[in-house]
Amino acid sequence: MNKTVTASEARNGFFAMLKLIETPGVSVTITYEGHPKGVLMSIEDFEGWMETLDIMAHSEEAKEIIERLHNWRNEKTVTLEEFKKNLDLA
Repeated sequence: MNKTVTASEARNGFFAMLKLIETPGVSVTITYEGHPKGVLMSIEDFEGWMETLDIMAHSEEAKEIIERLHNWRNEKTVTLEEFKKNLDLA
C-alpha cells in the first residue's frame, strides 16, 4: 500500500506516518507543489531494496540466484542442526 501526502501533511502528521510505515510494504510518497519528492518507508523495506540493488549490480551474483531458484528441487539441503554440526556449532 502506498499513501501520498503533501509536504505540509507530512510535517503535521510525521509521527502518525512513522507508525503507518511499520507495516511491511507500506510507504508514504511526499509531494511538494504537486510533484513527488520523496518516499518514507520502514528501515527493513529500505534495506531490502538496497540489498536487491546490490545484487542486481553484480551480474554473476544475480545469475547464480536465478539459477538456484530454477533448480531448487535439485539442490541438496540440510537441517539447521546438520548445518550447525558441520560448522562445529552444535
